[in-house]
Amino acid sequence: MANPTPPWADRIPEGAFITTEPTYPTGKYQHLFSKDEAFGLKYYYFDPTRNGFPKKSGYPLLIFLHGLSNALVGDLCINYTGAEMFASPEYQETLGGAYILIPVANEYTDDNGRCQGGWDASYTEPAMQLIDYFVKEKTPGVGVRFLLGNSAGARFTFHLASEDPGAFDVLVPVGTSDIPGDEVIDEFDRLGVTLFYADGMLDEIADHEVIEKRRPRLESMKHSFIFTPDFVYNGDKGIASINFGFEMGQHCLMNGIQANLMFDDGTPMYPSLPNGMTGWMAEEIRRRAE
Repeated sequence: MANPTPPWADRIPEGAFITTEPTYPTGKYQHLFSKDEAFGLKYYYFDPTRNGFPKKSGYPLLIFLHGLSNALVGDLCINYTGAEMFASPEYQETLGGAYILIPVANEYTDDNGRCQGGWDASYTEPAMQLIDYFVKEKTPGVGVRFLLGNSAGARFTFHLASEDPGAFDVLVPVGTSDIPGDEVIDEFDRLGVTLFYADGMLDEIADHEVIEKRRPRLESMKHSFIFTPDFVYNGDKGIASINFGFEMGQHCLMNGIQANLMFDDGTPMYPSLPNGMTGWMAEEIRRRAE
């Protein structure tokens, strides 16, 4: 049975093609993550000092917040949230080593088959408690704190940062149009928070009219990178589609970020990020160390 034609198929450039799967491996680095529970939340984590890096404090912390229903897939949530490839030797080497933390929402399927229990305001306190607990109990201390979220996790990224603007150094919301108001952005600026805001221009879910209205303020931040590519790609250079459920291939920019925004042949997906996502993150870590 042929895959359904995406609604944006008539807008792709001449000679371009559509593919429906990311090309990075799923599950290859899953064994490098440990699992635990605290404050009523399950979580996964990666410790660089158990994987070839010297024991010391100050490694960056990458916190990944998954999208809606991703908690329902069990340990595959590690990959679905966008975090798994960041535990690979290549990504870790570029970052100079990094802790990874993946909090997991208590999602479940109701009698009508709908996912319930996703990220909302009720998770604010337990999520923040978990992050603080992880740093104190599982690390000797961390450096730059990155908070990355995908779709519903991107909304929750903005929510957590709005509740406590000084808790995170770098925000990476991917695939949401729920952007805080100017007063919150002003506070981010005052505290030196960096924003890497990412969403595909053909996102099938987020409202790009809302995004464009907020773009001028986001671009005027002291430290921001507004990343809204015309097309979201897979590693094989195909424009990203989804061949199950409903079409959201262009919504899933986190797949490209997990691919380090690099094609399989080693060339960058986007000229604005010639060294990929890890290259941008490494530059941000270096900037903050100066």
